[in-house]
Amino acid sequence: MKYLFKFRLFTTAVLLILFVYSAQGQIRIPIKKKTTEKTNQEIDKSIDNGLDKLFGKKGKKKNKGSSTVEDKKTTANTGVNESTSEGSSDPEMKWSKYDFIPGSVVLFEDDLSDEENGEFPSRWDLIKGRVETVEFDGKNSICFFSAGSMIIPYIKNRDKDYLPEAFTLEFDAWFEKNEYSEYVIRFWDVKNQQSLNMEPVFISGNAVRYESFNDLYPGKDYSWNNNSSFWRHIAIAFNKRSLKVYIDDSRIINVPNIEVNPTGITINCDDFRTAGVKGINRIVTNVRIAEGGPKLYDKFLTNGKIVATGITFETNKATLKPESMGVINKIYRIMEKHPELKFSVEGHTDNVGDEDFNMKLSLARAETVRNKLISMGIASDRLTVKGLGETTPVADNSSPEGRANNRRVEFVKI
Repeated sequence: MKYLFKFRLFTTAVLLILFVYSAQGQIRIPIKKKTTEKTNQEIDKSIDNGLDKLFGKKGKKKNKGSSTVEDKKTTANTGVNESTSEGSSDPEMKWSKYDFIPGSVVLFEDDLSDEENGEFPSRWDLIKGRVETVEFDGKNSICFFSAGSMIIPYIKNRDKDYLPEAFTLEFDAWFEKNEYSEYVIRFWDVKNQQSLNMEPVFISGNAVRYESFNDLYPGKDYSWNNNSSFWRHIAIAFNKRSLKVYIDDSRIINVPNIEVNPTGITINCDDFRTAGVKGINRIVTNVRIAEGGPKLYDKFLTNGKIVATGITFETNKATLKPESMGVINKIYRIMEKHPELKFSVEGHTDNVGDEDFNMKLSLARAETVRNKLISMGIASDRLTVKGLGETTPVADNSSPEGRANNRRVEFVKI
């Protein structure tokens, strides 16, 4: 009995010890879990703080001077991304190597803003086909509804040579998905002028060709767009005998010597029978012909200022259009080469709209240009701003060309 009692006592002690350890184990599990959760929370918080510094509050990576894809609202195929992130409203310009300089005096301008939908555009003449004004992608545009449709600017004395020896032509063109969309530029008025012994320029979504000269947009290995539809900004510069053609931010061809004198402009779409099938195949808008002139620095030496009608903005906004970067890049290089130069950046508008609004808009646009140059590396104390609104016109506001010449940015020496 004595041994049996001792055995029972020992067994009870063992069971008690096991129970205690078991109970402690059961208690430790939630305690360990809480400790782990707290530790994990602290780790998560540290990670979040690190991510906030690297990526921003919402975990989106931030690059200095730029925004994430989620933070950007892309203006329709113009190359400009408008940042919508808090505290930032400056557009991100990617056309840093763009060297196209628009002519400084506008000879013909048509954004079709006053045109009636469904009617033939009033500032043009129809040679053949079917062409009408349409509203597309939020803006009035010229639609070529039939293959080979052809138009010419309806301007005064169009039977004469109205193109100076140095001129530029710009327009926005739509290129349709899975279509071989192409636009053809002839450098004479096919209705009113004598035909020239000069081949047209053919422009597709990713390529330009003129006679034996042709090339593709960088990074593309085909001339047409088969994956998506998009706008392209087309720019052509002719200077005495040289021809340069740009698609968006890239110069595609550079022909040094064309022994022909261009006299006018004719635009038509391709002859492929797909034109008009979807109703949105061949579309152009924002056509501008401008007279070229001396280089910007030469103009500065002569006049003490640089007048730039080629710095353009979204309608009623201070948002730069990307094609403005040709002039801005040139101003930057001039200021970089001549560190003694200081400019007053002065914005001007036409007389459309409220006078007070135009005054504020001109100042905002001047500030946008100044800020862009500063972001490129120009010291802020070398640039001041001024907004003059519609108070100092250089042309008659009664015509589209006059209003285009009045909408300008001037760089005045100080």
